[in-house]
Amino acid sequence: MNVLGIIASGAAALFITVVLAKGVRRTALRAGAAHEPGARPSRAGVVRRLGGTTVVLGVGAAAAAGTGLGAAGGSGRAVTGLLAGAAIVAALGLVHDVRPLGVPLRAAVQTAAATLAVCLAGLSPVAGVLAVIGIVAVTQAFALLDTSDGVLATVGTVTAAGLLTCAALDGRTGLALPPAVLLAGLIGFLLHNWHPARIRPGACGSLFTGFVLASSGALILAEAPPERAAWIALPVLATVALADAALVLVSRRRAVRPLLQDCGDHITHRLRRLRVTVPGVAVVLGLWAGAAALTGTLVYAEVLHPAFALVPVTGSAAAVVALLRIPAYVAPPVTAARRRRPPTGTVPTGTVRTGTSLRPGPEPVPAAPESPAPVAAEPARTTPGRPTVPPPPTGRPAVGLTADRS
Repeated sequence: MNVLGIIASGAAALFITVVLAKGVRRTALRAGAAHEPGARPSRAGVVRRLGGTTVVLGVGAAAAAGTGLGAAGGSGRAVTGLLAGAAIVAALGLVHDVRPLGVPLRAAVQTAAATLAVCLAGLSPVAGVLAVIGIVAVTQAFALLDTSDGVLATVGTVTAAGLLTCAALDGRTGLALPPAVLLAGLIGFLLHNWHPARIRPGACGSLFTGFVLASSGALILAEAPPERAAWIALPVLATVALADAALVLVSRRRAVRPLLQDCGDHITHRLRRLRVTVPGVAVVLGLWAGAAALTGTLVYAEVLHPAFALVPVTGSAAAVVALLRIPAYVAPPVTAARRRRPPTGTVPTGTVRTGTSLRPGPEPVPAAPESPAPVAAEPARTTPGRPTVPPPPTGRPAVGLTADRS
């Protein structure tokens, strides 16, 4: 394995990402100050459009240079296809950050990019179709993790470390290059993305990260030796992203909400409702991803039995069930503007209508308190001899209600 080439590529990715991230932060601050003079700079638009490009440029440049210098070894064609597909997905995310695109178009572009990577890798038709489906699903799942400061970079770093270890166990230089440079790039990006985040990945960085991780896992799985349980070990590495996607889909389905509309119901939002701090959320998800990555790596290395791969899967399923009990959809508070207004034509108390105008009238005299009504000895009875029940607020007749109770 060309260890020195991989280390040099990772160092280059780290350096380029840190330098670009610092420059993007300064550009965002200046742009915000220029648009809002005398006010607090608003950086959201510029930061979201440019934050993810630092990871894309840093990782892409380092990986391309490493491939050109021979660090990819005999897998240069597969790595080239992976980088080409990642570039297409990153461009899609950048356009989506500037001007939101429809779901069908985004899904079509992601599928085309995954197909390009799979075709250049030389997979069989059946394995290629399964790889494309897995790449698109995992890419979208990682894109949904960009909901809190440092979460995507933390989970992506841990997952990339697991993939790098699995590729190193088999001595495959080319398959170890993409996760290695992505690991270094995400570490450099995390320096500016930790809470309070100075830059954010946006759709460009999140889609790029998910695509590189998913494609690297698919290629490692395709070239893994038969004796390794790669078919169950590698998918475990994406447990956190898949659990978050499953939580969102199930929660919105139960609440009869649009499945593709963000409603603030991710794992990060629910942990925040439990008073977990923003850095604490990133740490919790990082530990969750670390446990899954460690288990998957040990199963891949044949240290643990493949049945142990079910432990993080079962634990994640239990966590999803527990998180579903945390309320995510809270009705907005009733304000004065939302209170019901009196019907048109009614006269407020204390006014007298004279022609077409209203003038203040005498103060209303409070009525004398009425004596309480005498309590009957026995409740009134209906014709069949059953006690009468007042109609419920829904207006359902009392007779039907008493019939149900019989």
